[in-house]
Amino acid sequence: MYQDLIVLCSASKYTQKYYLNPDFEGLPEPVKQELQIMCVLFTEEVGGVILLYYDENGNLVITTEADEGDLLYDEIGSHLLVKKIRDEKRELFEQLEQYYAVFFLDEQI
Repeated sequence: MYQDLIVLCSASKYTQKYYLNPDFEGLPEPVKQELQIMCVLFTEEVGGVILLYYDENGNLVITTEADEGDLLYDEIGSHLLVKKIRDEKRELFEQLEQYYAVFFLDEQI
């Protein structure tokens, strides 16, 4: 499903790991730290896995998933928290989409 998409970052409650795509190491350190904190706190609160990726149009997408038998995963809470994150981090996400457009899609802003 995700093979043609560009992953920005992800975190997993199961492995207790955070991943930042090495292609985005050029992001400013405060942005990288903010993404890490956001993702790790998300998985600590609702469980499962959070994934931020760019779709084929360069839009930043947030998705979550959980193992099939994970009874501790809060599916309703995950949807509410994603909505809250999108609202609170709207400016950051817009800037990340612009960064992607300029450095990966070679668009002029």
